[in-house]
Amino acid sequence: MRVAVLTDIHSNLPGLEAVLESIDSAAPEQTWCLGDVVGYGAQPDECTALVREHCDLCLVGNHDLAVTGEIDTGVFSASAAAAVEWTRRTCSEKTMSFLKSLKPESSDHEVGLYHASPRDPVWEYVLAIDQARECMEEQSARVSLIGHSHVALFFSDSGPQGSGGQAPGGHQLDLSEGRWLVNPGSAGQPRDGDPRVAWLELDTEAWTATYHRVDYDIGRAADAIREAGLPDLLADRLSVGQ
Repeated sequence: MRVAVLTDIHSNLPGLEAVLESIDSAAPEQTWCLGDVVGYGAQPDECTALVREHCDLCLVGNHDLAVTGEIDTGVFSASAAAAVEWTRRTCSEKTMSFLKSLKPESSDHEVGLYHASPRDPVWEYVLAIDQARECMEEQSARVSLIGHSHVALFFSDSGPQGSGGQAPGGHQLDLSEGRWLVNPGSAGQPRDGDPRVAWLELDTEAWTATYHRVDYDIGRAADAIREAGLPDLLADRLSVGQ
């Protein structure tokens, strides 16, 4: 099966629209979202509606849980907390209901699906090989998909210490052997130095994964954040991919 995987949209409507257009061109059989549909950005209702329409599966992320009140905003940065509070005040009941219906992990497929990591589906940022190796030892599936860090990354258990790194657009992984932990990168707020939004094309028959990066109208997304009265930092960071 060919699957499009996206994550960490964070209410960035122009970014999500660009990703979905790219996905439509690839024509996968299913589309999966690994969570954090809202937070940071200024168009939560529009993004949630598109996820409901286009995604066959969606997980919940930590920002989604903060908006629904299941996580205290005291653990967030000031700008992130401001966006959570704004989203709570402005999002529709339909958006809130959808977010409350989601879970942070899924074991219903032949790959493991987690918002953050196999050992902590909500909070753990998997950024290092030794950390990823410990997670892979705990995952039930041979291949798992994660989000949360906003960095396009891959890790495998090959070699005595494991291996991994950042993945540029166009990079393809051969997942046919070994254990893997794969992050598509962010569809709304990349933090790997590349401001283009990201998604992953997974083929579970050939066992390959291909990274995609897509240009989008960053100015439009930034303007929406400023017009909403959200912190300027949330708009400024989009153009630098951090």
